Amino acid sequence: INYRTSHQIRMQADRLLGPEVSDVDGNTEDRRGTVSVFNGPTPGIQVLGSVEEECKAVSKWLTDRGSEGVLPHEIGVFVRSDKELKRARDAVEDAGLPFKVLDENLETISGYVSISTMHLAKGLEFRAVVVMACDDEVIPLQERIETVVDDSDLEEVYNTERHLLYVACTRARDYLLVTSVDPASEFLDDLRM
Repeated sequence: INYRTSHQIRMQADRLLGPEVSDVDGNTEDRRGTVSVFNGPTPGIQVLGSVEEECKAVSKWLTDRGSEGVLPHEIGVFVRSDKELKRARDAVEDAGLPFKVLDENLETISGYVSISTMHLAKGLEFRAVVVMACDDEVIPLQERIETVVDDSDLEEVYNTERHLLYVACTRARDYLLVTSVDPASEFLDDLRM
């Protein structure tokens, strides 16, 4: 039973992973039969033509959530790595919301949107989450793929990158938006299935 994430978000995120999931510590979990105890809106996936269009789309989405009563500290914005943090900051600023970029202490502040990399997402929970910059070569990260020497290493890179996106998406309780600039990550195709 899943008490943290709506049925719609969990179903969509589960498409990224197989029925059995391994975490970074090697622990496995059977995902078949997992049930969420509440429903919510269908998560959104948007592939946009430019970084500026992505910024505007995320800004509008954040503004819309605010008009529905979601408070800034109930919002998390995640990106793959530090290189994409500026995109998240720009979108939140464009929405006129105060924000804090989280560090390893994961100290959120009441009244502030939390911005973070996917690596720091585990353990966090927000009513609304945006996962931005899910572009081709960003997730899975091209630099990691280029270091691969054999097929088993490549599979491991893909699995850990998928799991990063999965964890970021499942930080959302009620609302989820996943965005990218075209060309999008191949993982977004799995989210859409």
